[in-house]
This record gives sequence, structure tokens and C-alpha cells, in this order.
Amino acid sequence: MRSLWAIYRREMSHYFVSPIAYVVGGVFLGVGGFFFNGILTFMMQQAIQMGFEAAQMGSAPNLNVPGMVVQNFFAVLGSLTLFLVPMLTMGVYAEEKKRGTIELLMTSPIRDWVIVLGKFLATLSVYAILLVPTLAYDAFLFHYSSPAPSWKILVAGYVGVLLLAAALIALGQFLSSLTENQIVAAVLTFGVFLILWVLDLGAANSTGTIGTLFKQLSLVRRYNDFTMGVMDLASMVYFVSFAAFMVFLTLRSIDSMRWRRA
Repeated sequence: MRSLWAIYRREMSHYFVSPIAYVVGGVFLGVGGFFFNGILTFMMQQAIQMGFEAAQMGSAPNLNVPGMVVQNFFAVLGSLTLFLVPMLTMGVYAEEKKRGTIELLMTSPIRDWVIVLGKFLATLSVYAILLVPTLAYDAFLFHYSSPAPSWKILVAGYVGVLLLAAALIALGQFLSSLTENQIVAAVLTFGVFLILWVLDLGAANSTGTIGTLFKQLSLVRRYNDFTMGVMDLASMVYFVSFAAFMVFLTLRSIDSMRWRRA
């Protein structure tokens, strides 16, 4: 546990000593705040329009504005995660190789799985820290909206976005372990994420066996359940399994690196 804690602290300090976390955090919160304001404005306009139409027809409007804002905002967070995770993972191993510090880790008595797990947990922690300021948006809705957003949707949304981030971070770190160039790692990671996204869109209207398979394996489609307040156990197991498999592949990549240097 001491070795794991040492790797974890080392990676956390690397993120916050360098401008990576601050740049990614600024972009994440700036873009997130912009979309939150846009979604809130749009939903309020829709509610006003539906109110006028309902008044003309003598019925009551039926639009849960806070709930719709929360659902759409978590959908935006999921999309932002696809773009921002490559920035967090691109240098995890690629920069270590470029600077030669990976040699110190490879020759240290620390086991490979401790190195891989420590780096993964540190990156996931940074992402979780970036999510904390978004709670201010939820507090705003609770204070000014009536009825207040459902706690079920909020909890499911944050659980879902953390699981999605864990899966993508594990994948991104595996891809970073395959190259010595951060830019190559970032482009490769973003490219794979984009393929996953496009495959999900392509399978949306497919009814064949391949389309069904893509739907079952889609990270994005499984995440959408969480944005609607559904914490499906199968989806949670899928995300955890996906992340664990990517961590395993990263471990094998690091292990092969050690053998090449032996």
C-alpha cells in the first residue's frame, strides 16, 4: 500500500505542478458552464411556450424543466469527457518514456501493477476533482427551481460519468503506454474515442446482429441510461470490466517494456 500511495502522490503532484490540470479544468468548466446556461435558457423558453399553449387549450403544462436540464447537462458532460480525457492521459506513459524516467520505475522494486494502478487512480481522481465545481450548477437548480431536480437523476448521473471516465482513462493510458510522443498518444486516443462514438451512432438504426452487438458493447449508449437516472447493474459491471481489461492490457504493455530493457 505504501508503494501504491507513493505512485499516486507522485502522479497527483505531476498533474498539479504542471499546467495540465489547470488548463483541462478551465476548458472543462468553461465549456460545461456555457452548455449549462444554454440548456437552461432553452428549457425555460420551451416551458414558457408550452405554458402559453396549455393556457390556450385550458390544460396544465407538463414539462419538468429541472429534470430535463440535468439530463441534458449530463449528456454534455459525457461528450466533454470524450474530448478531455486524451489531454489527461496523453503523457502518463509517453512523457515518462521521453524523459527517461520510466527507466527509474522499471528498475525500482515497485511492482508493475502498483505503477499502473497508481497512475490510473491518480488520473481518475483528477477527473473527479474537476467534477466538484459542477455541483454549483446543481445547487443553483435546487435553490431557484420548483420542483427541485430528482436526487436519483443526480446520483445516477455522477456515478455514470465517473464510470465512463474510468473506462476511457484506462483505455487512454493503455494507448499512452504504446508510444513515446504525447501528441501521438493524444491523437491516437482521441481517434479511438471518436471511432467508439461513431460506431454507436452507426448502430443506432441497425437491427442486424452486428448492430445489436455494437449496441451492447457501446460505452456511450450504456452511459445514456445513467443520464436518465437508471443505474443498471449490468452497465455498471460493464464499465468496471472494461476499465479492468484496459488496466490489464496496460500492465502487459509495461511488462513487455521491462522485458525489452532486461
